[in-house]
Amino acid sequence: MFITIALVCSVIATILDYFLFIKEKTVKEYVRVFFRNVFSVTFISLAVQRYVMHYDHFLVTAGYKTKNYVHFFIVSFAVAILLEVFYAFVNSRLSFTQSEPPKRNKTATAIRIISVVLFFLGCAAYFGTVWGLGAFGEVTGDQLIINLTSPTEGTEASVYTDGFEGPVFSTLLATVIFAVIIFSKFNIELIIKDKAHVIFNDLAKRIICFVLAMACIISGVAYGVDKFSLDTVYNAYVAKSDIIDKNYADPETTKVEFPQKKRNLIHIYLESVEVSFLSKELGGYMKKNLMPNLTRLADNGIVFSDTDEKFGGPQAGTGTQWSIASMVNQTSGLPMKAPGMANVYGNEGNFLPGAYTLGELLEREGYEQTVMFGASARFGGLEFYFKTHGNWKIMDYDYAIANKMLPKDYKVWWGFEDDKLYEFAKEEITRMYKTGKPFNFTMENADTHRPGGYVTPGKKKPFKSPYANAVWNSDRDVCEFIKWVMKQPFYENTTIVLIGDHNSMETDFFEYYKFDDKYQRKQFNLILNPDPSVANVDEKVTRNRMWSNWDMFPTIVSSIGGRIDGERLGIGTNLFSGKKTIFEEYGVDKANKELEKGSKLYNEEILGGMTLKGARKKTNFVSG
Repeated sequence: MFITIALVCSVIATILDYFLFIKEKTVKEYVRVFFRNVFSVTFISLAVQRYVMHYDHFLVTAGYKTKNYVHFFIVSFAVAILLEVFYAFVNSRLSFTQSEPPKRNKTATAIRIISVVLFFLGCAAYFGTVWGLGAFGEVTGDQLIINLTSPTEGTEASVYTDGFEGPVFSTLLATVIFAVIIFSKFNIELIIKDKAHVIFNDLAKRIICFVLAMACIISGVAYGVDKFSLDTVYNAYVAKSDIIDKNYADPETTKVEFPQKKRNLIHIYLESVEVSFLSKELGGYMKKNLMPNLTRLADNGIVFSDTDEKFGGPQAGTGTQWSIASMVNQTSGLPMKAPGMANVYGNEGNFLPGAYTLGELLEREGYEQTVMFGASARFGGLEFYFKTHGNWKIMDYDYAIANKMLPKDYKVWWGFEDDKLYEFAKEEITRMYKTGKPFNFTMENADTHRPGGYVTPGKKKPFKSPYANAVWNSDRDVCEFIKWVMKQPFYENTTIVLIGDHNSMETDFFEYYKFDDKYQRKQFNLILNPDPSVANVDEKVTRNRMWSNWDMFPTIVSSIGGRIDGERLGIGTNLFSGKKTIFEEYGVDKANKELEKGSKLYNEEILGGMTLKGARKKTNFVSG
């Protein structure tokens, strides 16, 4: 079928030759031109189909749909026309000629400048969207606003490199070419019967370039709006919903009772780790399980699944699918929503000042608390969140350099690699245990971060995909750390929570393994050694659950023995209780759509809950 389409376009090209370019009207010349067109159009079109459009076959066509054939016809027709133009120039049937210097025309100059600006903006929107999708996946408009207004200190250098080499360079290159064309002075003449006809002059060029610029900005912006769901920006700042207001249980005023002997908590955010990294028979998408060690650990732990199989996870909720948001979700029971005009997340004392978090709850209970990152906690304003929400010791890349844990010029990956992170974690947990207080140790690993992941030199790389190797090694490393914890004297009274912070943004990995769009990706989760009161929970409570990151806040509290009046903190529901989550009450799609919208409680009390003295406003929220 594809070859037939190419042949049809070859015939069209030959007909154009007959009327415009063939001088010798002989059968021999017609046959020569026809076979030239057949050879050129067919092979070039099939090459574009194979290497640009990435169609696997052109002989076996059973799996293709009508749209595939339409796309190929457009490509073949374009190839035929471009070849005709090429041959016309080669045979001197078309030619460039110097046009007369145009009279000074302010309107014409203005149109040229406007066209260049519109073309630049359209290219920036298109290439920026393409890069954003490749770099971060399908993020939403409100997430973009948060990321653009948050601090970027500590970002891994290759992120900036990719950004310049991708959308910035592509946009500038395309705009320079466009500007050269629109400001150049030339005509195109067509020779018919030895007589020259001007078919393209300065006026035609201005009109075509202006139309092209308009099409570019309209299509570029429309593409960005569609792919980044920019309607969420409208929802965040214009539309209103009371879903948070109705379902919010203030963690400060909700009654939470802890046992007299308090359990320790180790909370590990597994960067980008999701269920899809498991083998297909376990609910993942891989032929070979990339996380065999975590899989074995799960035999003795609790996994909350959205299916009737053991391995599942949370649904992607509004304001959840990036690292900082996930930490906010799981410690405050709230989505991370777009900031107000006077409130951004990257200022000290201004990061959800009205929220009451797990850190503050455990501080009230006398816990020793440390949070550890291999990157800088300044990234995204995380240090401000932890500084103002609990008595946390923050041990990040900057801390390690300042305290001579690393050489002052040391920089690997996003700061320092996970091998060092786990060694520092062992030392810090040991110190915390020796204080005699219950402890809450939280950390996030980073070797599975984009772009491409990181594998320490010398470690095995059994897969062709660099990111698969990063996941494979990270699985072993984190489980070696957990095995160490299990051998310590405090483990009997310690709960370990492991959860992927969000779905992976490493789009090259999913393209390499040809993930089906219908496959639903979910974060991995596992709770080890929970409090005896919830250790033997029934599978009816752990499976077929619709939940999201914010439900982890009360679930974590319950896993260390906390008894929650109403089983809700923030908008999160204690999954151990079996009580319905807001996703189970409203439905996932409806709840997410409502959560995109503005909330009076969130805007006024959570985002704006800071008095002039810097103290959190006391509220009278009723437990949900």
